[in-house]
Amino acid sequence: MEIYTRRITSEDRDLWLRMRKGIWPEAPDEYLDFDMDDILASEEDAVFLTFVDGTPAGMIEARLRDYGEGCETSPVGYIEGWFVSPEFRGRGLAGVLAGVAEDWARAKGCTEMASDTWLDNEASIRTHLKSGYYEVERLVHFVKKL
Repeated sequence: MEIYTRRITSEDRDLWLRMRKGIWPEAPDEYLDFDMDDILASEEDAVFLTFVDGTPAGMIEARLRDYGEGCETSPVGYIEGWFVSPEFRGRGLAGVLAGVAEDWARAKGCTEMASDTWLDNEASIRTHLKSGYYEVERLVHFVKKL
């Protein structure tokens, strides 16, 4: 199995959008597409694709943030989106992608990397833990119409 990871380019937009749909399937395409050009142009964002034997297998979106829950430094690298296609899961690709994003953040001067997931996303929680992340807090959001 040959694994290759590289930074995304504008030619990868369709592939990237399909992988974003894999993370957020209920989100409309317009929502998933609205910030892609800004991310591609930003020095504060990076998206990496991984391939297995030449086949697209996953991606990770990372960003520099001023703050991350549980972090003691600023800026911090932050995993904004992390996806491995179902047929490639269980092969260590999530760890490969996390490592590439962490290396990018380290090169940007970060000493911490943070992330989040939904409380009920057990697969994501396991992947984070397996990749060396640890839980720092849980949060419940509220809304009231005025």
